[in-house]
Amino acid sequence: MVEALFWPALLAYGEAALASHFRAFDTICSATQERQDAVHELLREPLDAMVVIGGYNSSNTISLAAICAERVTTYHVEDATCLDVERGVIRHKPGGRSAEIEVAHWLPAHGAVRVGVTAGASTPNNKIGDAIARIFATRGTDPAMLL
Repeated sequence: MVEALFWPALLAYGEAALASHFRAFDTICSATQERQDAVHELLREPLDAMVVIGGYNSSNTISLAAICAERVTTYHVEDATCLDVERGVIRHKPGGRSAEIEVAHWLPAHGAVRVGVTAGASTPNNKIGDAIARIFATRGTDPAMLL
């Protein structure tokens, strides 16, 4: 079956000439590629956890979470509301699951911890900043004090 994308070439040149007049290949947008490249670089670091911020239906965010989950414990959250500072709980959607789950004590209460953070290409900067602030707050740190 000839897909709709091929119709202009098919009508103009015939089915036998399709291969020489039409080429299809997988691509991703530059913002998505840049984020995936950055995640691969970040994963070279020793991390205790990774937080991926963005929509549960965003294919590029899901891909980032899957890349991270291969190397480190990964939490895919939609936004900062998924981080309950008072209870020390993170609500996230693990890869391959249809629903969110909650994990208590997802970060150790004491000692050094390294958390990587990334976000889907369409995740607004304010959502990223809010989530980062809550990650810091989970450990009792005000990110404004770090500036």
